Amino acid sequence: MDRSTAPTVEDVARAAGVSTATVSRALNRPDAVRPALRDRVLAAVAQLGYVAHAGARAMSLRRSGTVGVVVPTIDNAIFARGLQAFQQRMAQAGHLVLLAFSDYDAAQEEAQAQALLARGVDALALTGISQRPALTARLAQRGLPWVHTGSFPAPAGTACVGFRNREAIERAVRYLLDLGHRRIAMLAGITADNDRAAERVAGVRHALAAAGLRLSPKALVEAAYTLQAAREGTRTLLSADPAPTALLCGNDVLAWGALLECQARGVAVPQALSIVGFDDLELSRHWQPALTTVRVPTERMWTLAADYLLARLDGRLAEPQQQEIEVELLVRGSTAPPPRTARRRG
Repeated sequence: MDRSTAPTVEDVARAAGVSTATVSRALNRPDAVRPALRDRVLAAVAQLGYVAHAGARAMSLRRSGTVGVVVPTIDNAIFARGLQAFQQRMAQAGHLVLLAFSDYDAAQEEAQAQALLARGVDALALTGISQRPALTARLAQRGLPWVHTGSFPAPAGTACVGFRNREAIERAVRYLLDLGHRRIAMLAGITADNDRAAERVAGVRHALAAAGLRLSPKALVEAAYTLQAAREGTRTLLSADPAPTALLCGNDVLAWGALLECQARGVAVPQALSIVGFDDLELSRHWQPALTTVRVPTERMWTLAADYLLARLDGRLAEPQQQEIEVELLVRGSTAPPPRTARRRG
């Protein structure tokens, strides 16, 4: 072979002592080739430095070998961790992941998904179930496999891997009530175009109502998922009279901001204010005090989402499937019974 030119599939076939058709099967459909033969082909590929032409592969398989993902952001570690697990699973199956961001905006999500479709992705993973109907209608029309992540259940006839956000945060509310808290506030994510944030607010309202309490307008602040916005929101909630004795946060980033603002204002956590997060990001267990939070098994959720899409692409699943994952409340040092004066007032 002339080393000045890129190796071809014919070169690989000669080096492995097989036909070009066998090379193609070994690279594109490895399960269809005997292990010993596949190993010979892969050894020749490695020796020669052969790289398959993506366009030719797509034409032969009538697929691009790519899978699209749209998430709100990777500024939050919850999405970064999930995407890493998703990409690793797809890479094991020989698929490339194309990533796009929506910034929690349904119009932007639709535009990014359309761009991925235009680039020929074979399947799509979306975040939550707040998509515009036009987008899901387009996906259904094309017959493209897609999956919602982070929410359960999804609309009938669609696939999801997620959890019940409302019930998850209700568990945290009941825990605070059992500690004796009655002045409970919430620092929520912005609920517009975000079903997960909206469901968590609804869960707090429902759990408080079941205890004969209500989430008053002054006890609820929506904030962007940034430390600065969380600090500002916490400042507003702490200015209420009487101030809350417990603060539920829509995610751990908001809880971190709340902890920082309490430190700056000299509000003792958990002696004066208990704080609960949601997600269980790694940093949350290292705070002083460590953060009580709802743990979401993010890597498992996104791996299951990848497995579902692969099953659809391989023909092992013919119909959409909805999978629920379990979350748990992790009690750490940021929560305690309310101050005695607050208990007496309650």
